[in-house]
Amino acid sequence: MTTHVYWAPGRVNLIGEFTDLSGGPVLPAALDLGVRIEAEPAETIALHSRELAGATALAPDGTPLGSETGGWARYVAAVASELALLGRRAVGLEGEVSSTLPIGAGLSSSAALEVAVGLALCEVADFSLAPMELAQAARRAEHRAVGVPCGILDQAASVLGRAGFATLLETGSLAYEYVPLPKEIALVIVDSGVSRRLESSGYGARREELERALAALAGRDPRELTVAQVDEIADAGELDPIAARRLRHVVGESERVYEVARLLRDPSAANLQRLGEVFREGHESLRLDWEATTPELDLLVELAYEHGAVAARMTGGGFGGSIVVLAWAKEARALAEAVVTAYGKRGDTPARAYVCRASDGARRIS
Repeated sequence: MTTHVYWAPGRVNLIGEFTDLSGGPVLPAALDLGVRIEAEPAETIALHSRELAGATALAPDGTPLGSETGGWARYVAAVASELALLGRRAVGLEGEVSSTLPIGAGLSSSAALEVAVGLALCEVADFSLAPMELAQAARRAEHRAVGVPCGILDQAASVLGRAGFATLLETGSLAYEYVPLPKEIALVIVDSGVSRRLESSGYGARREELERALAALAGRDPRELTVAQVDEIADAGELDPIAARRLRHVVGESERVYEVARLLRDPSAANLQRLGEVFREGHESLRLDWEATTPELDLLVELAYEHGAVAARMTGGGFGGSIVVLAWAKEARALAEAVVTAYGKRGDTPARAYVCRASDGARRIS
């Protein structure tokens, strides 16, 4: 048997939080942190992991062999089930899973696992899927595994990543293009230490509230609305206050995605200053209209700006997790250390910072 190594990165979303729930634009970057699988074909899916703790005992189609599947193994089972429905032949996988992604930090560790497993299972069965087909299967697996009705952002970012670029993805049409990231800017992720799981957070409730707002639009496309028009609709009594706030965030955030892409393509001093303002606006919208930040995330954003960040805001599913900081590359590590020191320990675990770069997407690396 031949052993191969498969890799899928986590992602940080620069801007465009929750817009994928209505088919809007997002701007993520794949990270140089991710999930690695070293494995070979086998009769069953027998994967183990020291970092993640535990192992899988599954039939090639994801059916549990023995006791009920829980923990990270449920994601593996769900991916195998989705691929079986697409016609993947029954070939198993045996090997080791490792990860450099922090769990519960909002960097899509579950999506990276799903994509890495999907890529490996497809390869050993000589089963070909286009990148976005793999991303969509992984997205369905997330819903199957934990009941989270997530958008396509996380899985698509892991599949489509390109070193040195962010990906501007239209989640409705799945059209995408790459936006260069300035070489003098580094990505800094600061994990608040407040862990969260999407299935037990307010994520599902926010989606239901947004869907209530979309239903009230009676066919009008939210991507064609402005924030002012949302306020007019709300003032006319067509939306309840909560649904109006959720829609206001999504509409405003879509506008911010396009503005950030424009600013990054022309990173002049004035545009980088505006970039910081747009990130602040996005964070405030997440705090007031979407209501997904926490006091810890709010504090981290303020500390990042105080210590010289170009831009900073909450990233990921919220209700804990991380912030993303755009920092001058030469100052990034010092900024990260200063923010973590000033923040102290306020969450379940001590805060941690990661100085990252945008990386290529999921692939076999041996």
